[in-house]
Amino acid sequence: MLDTLLQYLRTPLIVLSGTQVTTLTLLAALAIVIIARIAASIVRRTVERVLEARGLDKGLRHSVGKITHYVVITIGVFVALGTIGVDTSAIMAGGAVLLVGIGFGLQKLAENFISGLLLLIERPVRKGDFIDVAGVLGTVEDIGLRATHVLSRDGVTVIVPNSNLISGVVINRTVPTTHCRIWIKVGVAYGSNLELACKVLIDLALADAAIEREPKPEVRLQNFGDYSIELALVAWILEAKDDLVVSSRLRFAIEKAFREHAIEMPLPQRVIHQAA
Repeated sequence: MLDTLLQYLRTPLIVLSGTQVTTLTLLAALAIVIIARIAASIVRRTVERVLEARGLDKGLRHSVGKITHYVVITIGVFVALGTIGVDTSAIMAGGAVLLVGIGFGLQKLAENFISGLLLLIERPVRKGDFIDVAGVLGTVEDIGLRATHVLSRDGVTVIVPNSNLISGVVINRTVPTTHCRIWIKVGVAYGSNLELACKVLIDLALADAAIEREPKPEVRLQNFGDYSIELALVAWILEAKDDLVVSSRLRFAIEKAFREHAIEMPLPQRVIHQAA
């Protein structure tokens, strides 16, 4: 029974470059690819641990690990193809021709692929960065060879083509620092005690743990409006991604404090004259 099975597995199916391809060699090639995938994952995790132990940042560890992963899988595929008798030099020559074809017929795909390599090597955007791209604010979750996954503030994954990150305008709110300046605009009625209003705003900012002490918060008089004096509380926060939460918290506190100190925030007024 076993001899019959082995004879069946060793029966030549086709001949490639003088090498007989059997069911056994096909299974061996498949096993090599599976082992290469497993090895790639192990090597990637090992490389990331080594880089982490050396104190390198998360983005660099992710980039090096991903490139290593792709290299190991590519080597495994070439070894598997060599096992079944495929001439790898012919594949490389054919790959060059294919790249030319991609350049003409699949320009966008090739552009995204090359952009993905540039992102992993140059790292203008890294995994974990908080970015603003095409009006979408979110955290970079993964940088692939074709597209980058950005998790928006609403918990939605936005798939951004890599070419957009290379050729478009991208605001990285994590590099070189996660700090961010926020502006809280508020109008006070004419005749109000501006010194008191400024003191209240500064005290509220300093009482919030998310506000930095240096540089100190300040209040700027932006304009004399039609119905109010326009003030702006300017402060630096520790994490750019928390700007909406901190701004909302401060606005609630300002409204409460202004009521307690009898500082009026006037509403726009319109006078309608009826024609005689």
